[in-house]
Amino acid sequence: MNFGRIFLVKCLLLLFPKAKCTSTINIYKAVNETALLNFTAENMHETVWSRGNEKLLQIKDKKIKYYVEKTRCRCKVLLNGTLRIERLVKEDSGIYKVSAYDKNGKLKADETVVLIVLEPVPQPILSAECINKTLYVKCTVKKTEDQVFTIELTQDKINKSQTNVTEVEFTTRHSGRYRCLVKNQVSKKTTEKEIKCPGQLDLYLILCIAGGAVFFVVFVILLIYCIRKKKADRLEDDDEERLQIHQVDTEMAMRKLPQPPSNPTPQQRPLPQPHAQQQAVPPRPKPRTQLQAQSQLRERH
Repeated sequence: MNFGRIFLVKCLLLLFPKAKCTSTINIYKAVNETALLNFTAENMHETVWSRGNEKLLQIKDKKIKYYVEKTRCRCKVLLNGTLRIERLVKEDSGIYKVSAYDKNGKLKADETVVLIVLEPVPQPILSAECINKTLYVKCTVKKTEDQVFTIELTQDKINKSQTNVTEVEFTTRHSGRYRCLVKNQVSKKTTEKEIKCPGQLDLYLILCIAGGAVFFVVFVILLIYCIRKKKADRLEDDDEERLQIHQVDTEMAMRKLPQPPSNPTPQQRPLPQPHAQQQAVPPRPKPRTQLQAQSQLRERH
C-alpha cells in the first residue's frame, strides 16, 4: 500500500473540501429506442440537465421546468433525477451534463453522459465461389452514411474480422458451415450457410471413410479369426472323440475270450444211426481157443 499517495489525497481534501469529482459515462443506443440517463447521487433537492451549453430541463422540489419545447426534446425527467429520451434519432447523440444540489445549495453531483445513437446493422450476405477446388468465401453488407460496424467471417478455427469495411473475404480449401456476423454496440445480425466445393472431399467425410474402412478390416479379421478358432475347436473335439472310441475298442478287444489252440482236434465218433437203417451183420466165428476152452469145461463137469 502506498501511504504517500493516501496522505496526499487527504491533504487535498482538507485544502479543497468542496471539490467534487466529475465522471463521464458512455451510453450506446439504437435509433427509435429509449435512453435513460442517470447519475450516482440520490435524493437531490435540485437536478439540472443540459446538452452542451443548452439547458433542457430542471426538477426542483419535485417540480419540473422545461427550457426547450417538449416535442423537440422528447425528454422527461423522473422523480429521482433520471433523464428519459424517447424515440431516439441520430441527432440526439451528444454530451449531456447533469448537476445535482442538496437543500443547502451545495453541489453533490456533476457528471457527464455521452449518448451515442447508432443505426442497427444491416443483414449480411454470404456468398462463395469454387475455382480449382479452392473456395473464395465473401461476406458483404450495405453500409449507410457514418455507420461503423465489425464483420466477422468464421468457419471452425478459421476467423477473419475487420472494422469499418463493407466486405470480408478469405480463401480456403475447407468445406463446411460458414458464419458471417455483423455487429456494432447496439445490434448484431448473422447469416450462416453450408458451403461445399464440387469435387472436393470434406475433411470429416475423409475421416469417416477412413474410419469405416478400418472398422471393416478389423471386423473381417475378427470374423476370420472366430471361424478358424471354431473350426480348430471342432477338430480338437473330433480327435478327442476318436481317441475315446479307439480306447473303448481296445478295451473291448482285450476283454474277449482267448482263441483255441491251433493243434488239430481228434475226430469225433459218428453218431449212432437208427436200427432201421443199420444192415444185419453176420456173427463172426469164434476163435479156436475159445472153443477148446469151452469143451474142456464141459468134460470136467
